Amino acid sequence: MSRERDLTRVLEASAPDLLAYLARRVGPDDAADLLGETMVVAWRRSADLPDEPERARMWLFGVARGTLANHARGQRRKWALADRLRLHLREASHAPAADEGIEVRDAIARLDPDLAEIVRLVHWERLSLVQAAELLGIPSSTVRGRYARARELLRAELAVGAVPSAENGAGFA
Repeated sequence: MSRERDLTRVLEASAPDLLAYLARRVGPDDAADLLGETMVVAWRRSADLPDEPERARMWLFGVARGTLANHARGQRRKWALADRLRLHLREASHAPAADEGIEVRDAIARLDPDLAEIVRLVHWERLSLVQAAELLGIPSSTVRGRYARARELLRAELAVGAVPSAENGAGFA
């Protein structure tokens, strides 16, 4: 019998037990993915498959254990990155006072949703009009026209001389 046929036989016989093993450790949502990863590793290492059926089964459990260890390391890295990002955001955020810029935010909120989103993308997210058009999936000429209309409406609403332009990166609140 070929190595591939042996591995297929052992995998078919052991898959339910391996899935249960993985599910008990990571839950049912991740278990199927980890079983798939275990099978990929087993195929890559098929030359190491023991000949005796019970040893082959235990070898698969060893591969699954290694897959679990890699998964756990990846989860720890993911959570550490999330913690670092939260800390960075906390340190970098210069949160305005609760009422700072509220008139501008309210005026933007009263705009047509399409106009408001363009203003937010340009001034809050610091996207260019071309980038905003790309993100929204509409022509940049349409975004330019809508942005000009939004500025006119905001200028009238806020009764100010000029609303900052997108080109200089100045923002609303």
